[in-house]
Amino acid sequence: RMPVSVPAADRRQRASAAFSLSFLSLIFSITAFSSSYWCAGTRKVAKPFCTGSNRGELCIRINSPEGNDSNGVQYIWETGDDKFVERKFHAGIWYSCEESVNEEDEKCRSFISLTPASDRGVLWLSIVAELLYIVLLLTGFILMSVEMCYYSTVIDRLKINAFSAVVTVLAGLLGMVAHMMYTTVFQMTVNLGPEDWRPHTWDYGWSYCLAWASFACCMAAAVTTINKYTKTILEFKHKRKMLERSLKIKYTFPDH
Repeated sequence: RMPVSVPAADRRQRASAAFSLSFLSLIFSITAFSSSYWCAGTRKVAKPFCTGSNRGELCIRINSPEGNDSNGVQYIWETGDDKFVERKFHAGIWYSCEESVNEEDEKCRSFISLTPASDRGVLWLSIVAELLYIVLLLTGFILMSVEMCYYSTVIDRLKINAFSAVVTVLAGLLGMVAHMMYTTVFQMTVNLGPEDWRPHTWDYGWSYCLAWASFACCMAAAVTTINKYTKTILEFKHKRKMLERSLKIKYTFPDH
């Protein structure tokens, strides 16, 4: 009985591992898609002129009453980096937000409107691919749930296992393409985007890392599912071969 129960327990463990990895991939992808921290960094913003209620290091002091004339402005732009202030920003697929100069709140803009017109088509393709990625992940997760909870013949479970493996592999490929397309669009926006948005320094944020972690979990779930399917098929072939061999021996040496 041990040779029968051990493979069954191994199949259950592999199914549980694939189910857990698929669930993590789905949660990570939804979180990353809905957040705006794919990229983060700083922007250099010119300090405003100091007013009666606005004084300190976050504004430019001009002693003359005619401080706002053209000569004063020309002097301000030629005096170096101390006339600028760095403000943090973060951007995602949907929004780009940055700190205000004199306020604690953030100002957000649609990232699609910031993207150059020549690259908006690629951005929309990235968004569609991300949505399909999430849909396929959800489909694979449901199939794995059905496989674990549906007590039927082994053949039926093998069919569900095969479908879930194919769906999960397709989801991983779509996710990889979507992430790479967004990376390309963001880099083009940094170089060709509006002057009042271009960052001074930037790097990828936690949402970007979470998106690629989702892809890694998705591919790990796909590999585990395919491995489970292949191993089950090999076990069936081995059992069939052993059965044929035993029948052949039985009919070769019949009992008297």
